[in-house]
Amino acid sequence: MEHQDEYQKLVSMMSSPRRVTCTLNFDTLVEIDNTVSSTATVVSVNNARNSVKLLDTVRVLTDLNLSIQKGYISFDGCWFLDVFHVTDERGHKILDPVLLSHIEHSIVVGEISSTEEGATGLMALELTGVDRPGLLSEVCGVLRDLKCNVVEAKMWTHNARIACLVFVNDHHSGLIPTALADRHPCILTRLRKVLSGSAAKATVVSSSPTLAHSDRRLHQLMFRDRCDEEASSSSSSSQSKLSVSVQRLAEHGYSVVNVQCPDRPKLLFDVVCTLTDMDYVVFHGKFGVDADRAFQEFYIRRMDGSMLSSETERQRVIHCVQAAIERRASEGVVRLALRMPDRRGLLAEVTRVFRENGLMIRSVEIATKNGEANDEFCVTDISGRLPDSGTVNAVIDLIGEGHLIKLTEQSRS
Repeated sequence: MEHQDEYQKLVSMMSSPRRVTCTLNFDTLVEIDNTVSSTATVVSVNNARNSVKLLDTVRVLTDLNLSIQKGYISFDGCWFLDVFHVTDERGHKILDPVLLSHIEHSIVVGEISSTEEGATGLMALELTGVDRPGLLSEVCGVLRDLKCNVVEAKMWTHNARIACLVFVNDHHSGLIPTALADRHPCILTRLRKVLSGSAAKATVVSSSPTLAHSDRRLHQLMFRDRCDEEASSSSSSSQSKLSVSVQRLAEHGYSVVNVQCPDRPKLLFDVVCTLTDMDYVVFHGKFGVDADRAFQEFYIRRMDGSMLSSETERQRVIHCVQAAIERRASEGVVRLALRMPDRRGLLAEVTRVFRENGLMIRSVEIATKNGEANDEFCVTDISGRLPDSGTVNAVIDLIGEGHLIKLTEQSRS
């Protein structure tokens, strides 16, 4: 009865005037209102949604560094209404008219519009395999030896698996000349050799030279690698903070996904991304934060309109959503930031120092702009525990106190 009552509440949230407005020649109508709430800007998206429109909207809001405080999703049999209460990074309403217009346009087109030049002249590599100490250091060493300069990269680890996106160019020209393209098979062969030492399933995929949304691609790589369906290796204390359940609401033909866990940035994106890539459609839902604890409830169906049909499928959804939440969590790690002029082989040198001093890289984000390296690492000791301060300080001294900075230390409580 509880889910039936919640379902009726969600349906009652639909606003008829907005639906009438959307019947004009708009695929998507975005309404932004600063009068409805005293604490947040309300963004309403009314559309005849395709399977990824909700994800595109959440991605736009997240990539603009907006905090989604709460919201709901409703469907009336024809149109979807997605409502988000958002604030800026300081927790304030969004009042800048230029930014408000930018939000509206970006949601309509499904991506953030920008006047900046996109990433050109880069070769994109996708790496998956079993994680082990020093693996990223070896990958960076191979790329350095093959005269590939790492411009951007992002890596996640979970359940002893690794997924990594690496964008490289030729270290001489800064582009991908014919010579680097000719070395493409050699690059893949060398990287496969490094990864094959950890698992026969390790793969290296060359993709088009474009910076697609990296977070979604990493989710897809780990999902494709099937590591989400394995039992989580997270500590029991971490698992006790995270609750994911899936129940049937047969009367209305939905399966209901409930998530409760500590709030963090990009949490809503990670869950919606996972459900979308598993080919489920969210028809109704609500989400919010209460005392730093997030709650989410989604009424889903398969793409063909059917409900989840088996206990195996239900457990698969639970495991995949849990994994999507856990792989970005920062518990039990030290976050380190590298800020210094970029040079050939810098990443290989830094990761080698980490490896030689017993630090395990759990996730990393590499960015290079105007000749400056702007990198962030989440590290543990070899056993996956919080590294001792002496080891971290020694690594900072070796790389340079002015270049490597300790940002935060997140212990498991």
